[in-house]
Amino acid sequence: MIKISCIIPAYNEAQRIHGVLEVIASHPFIHEIIVVDDGSHDNTSAVVSEFKKVRLVTHKSNSGKTKALYTGITESTGDFLFFLDSDLSGLKTEDITNLIAPVQNNLADISISLRRNAPRVWKMIGMDYISGERILPKKILLPHLKKMLSLPRFGIEVFLNSLIIRDKLRIAIVSWPEVDSPYKNKKMGLLKGLKADFFMMIDIFRTISIFGPIYQIIKMNNLKIKI
Repeated sequence: MIKISCIIPAYNEAQRIHGVLEVIASHPFIHEIIVVDDGSHDNTSAVVSEFKKVRLVTHKSNSGKTKALYTGITESTGDFLFFLDSDLSGLKTEDITNLIAPVQNNLADISISLRRNAPRVWKMIGMDYISGERILPKKILLPHLKKMLSLPRFGIEVFLNSLIIRDKLRIAIVSWPEVDSPYKNKKMGLLKGLKADFFMMIDIFRTISIFGPIYQIIKMNNLKIKI
């Protein structure tokens, strides 16, 4: 059985992270769980501390998702990394199992989730190329940890995509039919949410160029396997 380290970046997610941890902390295929509290101002760390199987690492100040994942990777001991967002709703044990299965059974090199409330265009394409839920071999990232530190706050998913494309890794897209990730305008309010989405897109374009998303979607679609 493969050894999986689950890394969960969290920032002010006290209201949502408990439900995610309830599911992942009891899953038999997970070797370790590391939550990186990225400078939260609420009681995210207190909620995480309720789970004895979960290791909590805290940043003194908010550094962004990319650096939170970097911290988790450097703390991890597994051969595979499972990146999991902390704000999901509707997550169930079988969703975790289904995401692990293609990699565990060597049908794919990487698994990526497709959530219920993914944008319609991603549903049409059959892939959310910036999904935050992924399972991948740790070895593909180890040579690039220093590079991660120079990435924008939200450049990690498209950076991972560039490695997947370069190495022609087999991709399994796993449907999560009852799992939602709240839109930023629902979490932060309309104006703050729109601002956050805008700066996330800027980070993506800073990482892979303005035409990069189209290129990545085409290339990654060609690497998808049937499961």
